[in-house]
This record gives sequence, structure tokens and C-alpha cells, in this order.
Amino acid sequence: KLLNFVPRHQIIVARILGEKYSLIETRVIGVLEILMFIWIISKIKPRLCVFVQVIIIATMNIIEFILVPDLLLFGRVNIILAAILILIILFNEFWIYDNGKNN
Repeated sequence: KLLNFVPRHQIIVARILGEKYSLIETRVIGVLEILMFIWIISKIKPRLCVFVQVIIIATMNIIEFILVPDLLLFGRVNIILAAILILIILFNEFWIYDNGKNN
């Protein structure tokens, strides 16, 4: 998103938030995604991190599902893929990670 390799991201942002600042807003989203990645690998407050990830992924995908399904890579099916990603994140944190701590 920072390098605009996939212009569709900016088009989605423009359609949802307006054209005027869509480039800046898309780059801000890209920076926030990098910060989220740093938070994930830091393992600082992992449960809170998982909660924030799930809320962001769900919210973003619901908004896109309603407002811009025609711009999504897989259309409305994207929400199913997002749900699978959320389940993987939750499974990883609450099943795999917890069981690893108990060994």
C-alpha cells in the first residue's frame, strides 16, 4: 500500500472515504499495517493484539462487503476468506499458543 503496487487499494479507499485524500489515507493504512506487524512479532500483549486484529479485519471486510464488493479481488466471497483468516488467528493464539505454553 505504501508503494502503490496494487492501485485497487487506493481505489477502494477513494470510494469509501472520498477521492481527495485517498493516496494519503491509503499510505496511512499501509503504515498502520506495518506497525501491526511489528506488534505481532514483538509478542507484547498478544491477546490484545489478536483482539485488535480480529476487530480490524472484520470491520474492514464488512465495510467493503457492503460498499465496494465490485472492487474486491474475489467480490463478496472475500468476507468468507476474511472469516477463515480470523479463525486461523484465533486458533493460533488460543489453541496452538496456549497448548505450547503448557508443555
